[in-house]
Amino acid sequence: MHTVTLYHWEPNANSGKPMLALMEKGVAFNSHYLDLLNFDQHRPEYLAINPQGTIPAMVHGERVLTESTAIMEYVDEEFPGPRLMPEDPRDRWRVRWWMKFLDQWLGPSFSMIGWKVFVGPAVSSRDPGELKAAIERIPLPERRVAWRKAIYGQFGEEELKESLRRVALGIRMLEQELAKRPWLASNQYTLADINGFNLAYALPLSQPALSNDELTPNILRWLRAIYARPATKACWAMGRTSLVKRVTILAQPQIGRGQVT
Repeated sequence: MHTVTLYHWEPNANSGKPMLALMEKGVAFNSHYLDLLNFDQHRPEYLAINPQGTIPAMVHGERVLTESTAIMEYVDEEFPGPRLMPEDPRDRWRVRWWMKFLDQWLGPSFSMIGWKVFVGPAVSSRDPGELKAAIERIPLPERRVAWRKAIYGQFGEEELKESLRRVALGIRMLEQELAKRPWLASNQYTLADINGFNLAYALPLSQPALSNDELTPNILRWLRAIYARPATKACWAMGRTSLVKRVTILAQPQIGRGQVT
């Protein structure tokens, strides 16, 4: 059997998706942690694996796989274990609809806010020459732009306003959908839940006025149910930064509007 090596950052957003999928399937993998804040993903040794310099990436035997959602589908189809895609065609459509919505529409808005609040401030105090050189090593032009905006606080007011609008709308859409069934896209736990959890697990902490037990009881029920799963606990135990600690807000039995912890 071919070994699996996953190159990832924190169990959060894109990195957390294949991490959690592998753990739900019970697939052992070699964890290769890349410190995104130290620009490990742009070093020559990783660019030899993924020339685009994006994370995560998974190596299975001689196969190199990139793009987190596509990796999740590969993991589900390639390995034995609990199925993470439903059999019903309509449910499978719904899983893919939600994953596309999360990846292409809602996720980038969460990401912009996260880059402004966490990533940019975490690296902006470093040596200016070092930061400039690190940015110049980034292979993808659009990622160079994103890093410059984060480091130098260049996100525009209209950009942030639009991201906040999308987050508020996305929260309402998730709450409405989760009122219909126990999981996001099906009556069974699927890749859509893994995808959604990695974006939304800290919602009651990052957006307490929009997501709490009073306003979004279905989202909170859903997040707590995923957090209670053994695979989720094992996955989040692999985190190394303070970012990962945000998930513990889901251990609180009640989260009120505007609550700060």
